[in-house]
Amino acid sequence: MSGLSGKTALVTGASRGIGSAVAERFAAAGARVAVHYGESREEAEALASRIGAVAIQADMGNPAAVRELIAQADEKLGGLDILVNNAGIAIFKPVGDITEEEYDRIFAVNTKGVFIAMQEAAHRMRDGGRILNVSSGATVTGTANGAIYCGSKAAIEQFTRALARELGYRGITVNTVSPGFTETDMLRQFPRLGEIGPGMSAFGRLGTGADVAEVIAFLASDDAHWLTGQNIQAGGGVNMV
Repeated sequence: MSGLSGKTALVTGASRGIGSAVAERFAAAGARVAVHYGESREEAEALASRIGAVAIQADMGNPAAVRELIAQADEKLGGLDILVNNAGIAIFKPVGDITEEEYDRIFAVNTKGVFIAMQEAAHRMRDGGRILNVSSGATVTGTANGAIYCGSKAAIEQFTRALARELGYRGITVNTVSPGFTETDMLRQFPRLGEIGPGMSAFGRLGTGADVAEVIAFLASDDAHWLTGQNIQAGGGVNMV
């Protein structure tokens, strides 16, 4: 894989799970990394120390904080080549039980926060850059009780398609990666999903953060320069569509 050495990358939601694995993979490939976190300061700073990165806090549901996050990453890294929008939250409840406050919070973090980060990155990113949005295979399979989570993620898939068209003239690619059932703290909140996940994968197991990080690292590399506007189903065959 070529093209990550010396690049700069901001990974949101990187204190643990998929984001942490992506940050580690990028650093191992020679990239300079900014590790974003919301509340998990100790975990983020420990990761940053281990891989030689910088840690930056921001509430992804606060537009002003997201703008400041991108500005800080740009400044601290000396420019921005790669943005991975990984931060997200989940609520799985029947549609009739979802409160307006829950709806607003999910879309503030998962959708508006991602949009603002993309918008700011588009202004600051160097030509030839990479924007990668982490969605979910659940937007394809559908799931009971997942209306607002899947809806919030599906929106960023459309952001990806539009921005890929807008930024192509600068050599910037924009893609979505949609993990399947992956061993993360989010999945552990919903034990039933962890139980059924292995049976839906062609490999008979849950995915790991490292599995997904390899896909993201490829899309961030120079080798993936001809892929843009795509939604890569990184679910171990869960979503073979």
